[in-house]
Order: sequence, then C-alpha cells, then structure tokens
Amino acid sequence: MMQQYLQPTAILDWDHPRVLSFAREAVRDASTPVEKAVRLYEAVRDGIRYDPYSPFYKPEHYQASEVLRRGRSFCIPKAGLLCAAARSQGIPARIGFATVKNHLATKQLLEYLGSNLFVFHGYTDLFLEGRWVKATPAFNKELCLRHGTEPLAFDGRSDSLFHPYNKHQQKFMEYVAYHGEFADIPVQAILEAWKTAYGGDRVQGWIDAMETAEKDSRRVFENEDVVH
Repeated sequence: MMQQYLQPTAILDWDHPRVLSFAREAVRDASTPVEKAVRLYEAVRDGIRYDPYSPFYKPEHYQASEVLRRGRSFCIPKAGLLCAAARSQGIPARIGFATVKNHLATKQLLEYLGSNLFVFHGYTDLFLEGRWVKATPAFNKELCLRHGTEPLAFDGRSDSLFHPYNKHQQKFMEYVAYHGEFADIPVQAILEAWKTAYGGDRVQGWIDAMETAEKDSRRVFENEDVVH
C-alpha cells in the first residue's frame, strides 16, 4: 500500500534529472526524513513563485519537472513538486485537496474566478515518524508579506495549513471542505470540479485565453491589488 506513495508517475516524475537535482540541492546535508522534508518544503515554497494564472488544463502543466522549468505555478503543481521531491528521498508522499474560502486575495483574481472559493486547493501529505503530516507550500515568502501574513512554516511534525487570520486579525483562509488524498494528481477530476464550481464557460475562457496569449501579456499576480 505504501509503495504507491513512493513511485514516480508521469506527473510526479521524481526520476527526472531536474527533480533529482532540485531535491539533492534542497536537502543538502540533512540526515533524517523530517529534516529533509522541512528543507524540501522551504525550497518549493520559496523557490517556485505562486502564480494562480499558470496553465492548468493538461497533465504536463502539473508535471514536477515542468514546474521546476517554469519556476512558478499555483498550489496543486507546487504540492505535486513537493510530493515528487519527497518520494525521491524515500519519504512516502501523496496529494491532498480541500476547498478553501480566500478572504484575502487580489481584486483581479476574485473577478477572474467569480468567487472567493478556491476549489481543489492542493497540499502535500508526508509520512513522517509513523504518521501523515500535511504541508502547504503554495505561497512564497514575498507574497505572504505583501498580504500581511507570515510565511507558512512547516516543522515536519505538525500539520502546516493556511492561517485562519493574518497578522492584523483579518480573516485569511477558511477550510470549508476536504476532498481526500491521492497517489497522483487527478487532473480530469480537478477540471470537472472547477467547471461545476466556476462554470464551464468561464473555465473554457481561461483555457482559450492561455492558448492565444502572448507570453509577455499574461497576468502578473504580484502586481495586482490586494483586497483586505
């Protein structure tokens, strides 16, 4: 049973040289699984910039090696990269999903989604010291500071989930549903859930825009207006 959480897949391609190199550089001289997991978490959290406008409609958009090549992505591919990197170090890992209500976002992103619900938000579940521990590497340091919240820490022993409040005691993230954990990223199920939540036409509009957009004309999340 645990073996499925250690194997490479077409999406969680930890056997790719790019992923292996990333994981080796991240863990450096760490000796225990917990130390390795913490270093991998920080490397993914801050090394890959959070970008909710990254492509999402093909399996290769979630591929760990491709996420590293792009250097930016949203929560699910980042969680997948952490999962793949952990497996490369012999740490069983799987992908978990939840729906979260985002009380602190940008005006542009809320308009883009048509909702403050982030459906199928992704996190990583790591098997450490005999139990599963959740880690959320989505938001890089700079982005957290811009939104008035501390970067989410992970110690390898307790669940690391989004803060319910920012440091001004404003609501930040609220978990409203859990969808379970998976050995691989269920791309088709994610797309169907988004079509149900946001509308098929809206999702297709995102895809069409990504297919036709010039690289330099794409949305830049870091430059958008923070909503408090």
